[in-house]
Amino acid sequence: MTATDTLQARLDELAETFELLEDWEERYRHVIDLGRSLAPLSDAERSEANRVRGCASQVWLVTADGPDGTLVFRGDSDAHIVRGLVAILLNLVSGLQPGEVAGFDAAGALDRLGLSGNLSSQRTNGLAAMADRIRRDARARLPAA
Repeated sequence: MTATDTLQARLDELAETFELLEDWEERYRHVIDLGRSLAPLSDAERSEANRVRGCASQVWLVTADGPDGTLVFRGDSDAHIVRGLVAILLNLVSGLQPGEVAGFDAAGALDRLGLSGNLSSQRTNGLAAMADRIRRDARARLPAA
């Protein structure tokens, strides 16, 4: 995915991939595989400041300024499925402008991917906490009105 993609185009592409997978066992394997694609965080990046509160698993998110005012998100988790969920979120929002990320509808994205009804309440709450953190970081980088 390139930085010129829109959030909707990225979500459409991911949803098409999920629709091709025949059952939830295959989809969970795909989620885990997506997590394996995440670049590892350094020990310093696995800090308390980068930890996402509200997740049952350990989750860390790092937000950096990218080229042309875009945001670059990196993350990791100590749980395989959660790492995959982190990868899904980051694939959707990394490389986009803060305004587009600030309005990210994580619940709608989960519904579109068919994940919301197939995740435990703990994982759903953790995803909401990750999305809140991503939106908060994006809002902090919006130009002052």
